[in-house]
Amino acid sequence: MWCSRAALRGVQRIAPLNLTERLGSNVQREMSTLPRVYVTRQIPPEGLKIIRESGQVQFELWDSDDAVPRKELLEKVKGVDGLLCVLTEKIDAELLDAAGPNLKVLSTMSVGFDHLSLEELKKRGIRVGYTPDVLTDSVAELTVALLLTTSRRLIEATHEAKTGGWGTWRTLWLCGYELANSTVGILGLGRIGVAIAERLAPFKVKKFIYTDVAPRPELAAIINAEYVSLDELARQSDFLAVCCALTPETKEICNKNLFSKMKNTAILVNTSRGGVVNQEDLYEALSTRQIAAAGLDVTVPEPLPINHPLFTLKNCVILPHIASASYNTRNAMSALAVNNLLLGLRGEPMIKELKM
Repeated sequence: MWCSRAALRGVQRIAPLNLTERLGSNVQREMSTLPRVYVTRQIPPEGLKIIRESGQVQFELWDSDDAVPRKELLEKVKGVDGLLCVLTEKIDAELLDAAGPNLKVLSTMSVGFDHLSLEELKKRGIRVGYTPDVLTDSVAELTVALLLTTSRRLIEATHEAKTGGWGTWRTLWLCGYELANSTVGILGLGRIGVAIAERLAPFKVKKFIYTDVAPRPELAAIINAEYVSLDELARQSDFLAVCCALTPETKEICNKNLFSKMKNTAILVNTSRGGVVNQEDLYEALSTRQIAAAGLDVTVPEPLPINHPLFTLKNCVILPHIASASYNTRNAMSALAVNNLLLGLRGEPMIKELKM
């Protein structure tokens, strides 16, 4: 399949303890035998509390909201038993070789895993946890927000209001496209695609259609969606929401061939992975008005250079990968990532583990 709600609760809110200062030497010696863990980013507080209070590991944290430099990362992972990372860290053969044979568990605070070399991880017998499901609502909400922002030209309108472009009322000034009586297409129907459709239905959408590697009747029944081919998805969709995972099969699946079949009034929205869209082809389609507009929360690379041609287009709205950026969701992701890590280090089933 092309795609992959309950937030974790019940964590006691107590002040972190500096155990090495407050406990005796015997306990300190016991702590030194605990599994070593490296956390590659300053994670949200719910997850941080769990790992601090677990008493199960000794951990080191890259205490910054910016990415750990690669050279530093390769040094810090040496000899660790567990690694908790985010999607900006490339987990490849070089890093796994640097970590060495002690590394048995990797937990990524993400639903996507295209930053992981699954073949190398499988070869080394390293278990992998990830964080699907808990971000479904947040991503669906952001997708709807981005769709409406793009289709109703809200960024353009705000700019005009701020810069003096708001003059006398004009009949077709800043007109966009509405959802009522439209056909919404979903590329990759999973939980997020269903959640997007559920939120769009009250806008009086006429029809939902989708494509995937195969029909998904149980999910489709929830939103009364019709399975169609990729070509038909392009031809029929007034709004096309891209929700598929990035795989070799979906890499740049949104390309000039797809855009050439779309309506010139169609809106493309991508909140999945930047790699599923050929950005050069998208620029051509937007600049020639082959399609009406696009809203992107994900790009290649990230961050997208500010001189990228897509930034020059009024009909392209670009966000800095914020689909899961709500306080509840990011805390739930961090808690799930930490619990996956701790369970894996105990040799127990993870809450969410990648099957390789």
